[in-house]
Amino acid sequence: MKLVSTEAAVQEPRMRSRPLAATLILAGGLAALAIGIALSVSFGAADIRFAAVWEAILRYDADVTQHQIIQELRLPRVVGGAIIGASLAVAGAIMQGMTRNPLADSSLLGLHAGAGLAVALCFAFFPALPYMYVMLAPFLGAGAALTALFSALGEGISLYFNIGQDLAFWFAGGIAGIKRDQLEAVSPWIAAALIGAIALGRSITMLSLGEDIARGLGLRTGAVKAAGAAVVLVLAGAAVSVVGAVGFVGLLVRYAARRLVGVDYRWIISCSAVLGALLVVFADLAARMVDPPYETPTGAVIALLGVPFFLFLARKETKEL
Repeated sequence: MKLVSTEAAVQEPRMRSRPLAATLILAGGLAALAIGIALSVSFGAADIRFAAVWEAILRYDADVTQHQIIQELRLPRVVGGAIIGASLAVAGAIMQGMTRNPLADSSLLGLHAGAGLAVALCFAFFPALPYMYVMLAPFLGAGAALTALFSALGEGISLYFNIGQDLAFWFAGGIAGIKRDQLEAVSPWIAAALIGAIALGRSITMLSLGEDIARGLGLRTGAVKAAGAAVVLVLAGAAVSVVGAVGFVGLLVRYAARRLVGVDYRWIISCSAVLGALLVVFADLAARMVDPPYETPTGAVIALLGVPFFLFLARKETKEL
């Protein structure tokens, strides 16, 4: 076995990180995100001119129908999509960094299944519960990682209580129904979790080198893992509570970010947030172009990319064993 000194381990992330590439990705990604948001707000069943979009943002008039559509439907949808994309991507990056598993993703390790069970229980036993309280359920359910068990339980409850249609829309994953009050409820949690993720970047980098090396460098690995798990649960739970089970975002984005910026998670996390927002915004735009004026779930569009990519990674990892 090849031994690696702690000094070499410290130098490796620094040598293999690419801050210039990361800076360009952040700048270009934010510019592309602004373009994507503008296109997404303008495009829909009723196309709206860019000038009308700016008027609705800068000089909102409640008596103008287009202004109402923009402020109440399209802006929450696209801004929510960007926020959720960033959340899922960062959650995936942290999970992969802590576990050193390139296949780790909140949708694949059971967080979405646990959240789905919690939503099924709410729909079945508390049908009159206000939606703001239903949104809290995925936070609790996302703490479990027993995919097969919770998926089976959720499906059983949906069949017994005849709530399959409600759950089907939720499981499909989509951002069409995002409301302003939902964003106001989850945005503070997501913002705090994203700040926490960035603060953990250096520690996640050391942890990604291996637990023994991280301990040798003086890292309190137990505390870092606990903090990282808490950040992942908040990000994944908040995202799932709003848009349902959108999968593969963390898997796709973190792989791309690591390839582009190197192994330093301070850059991987920040770039993942921007790239994740880009992925969901443009996937939602593509979903609306599949069969207009009907809606295709955004989660289905992302899955078209995610499933083949997951199989590619799984095959690659199997060959390396």
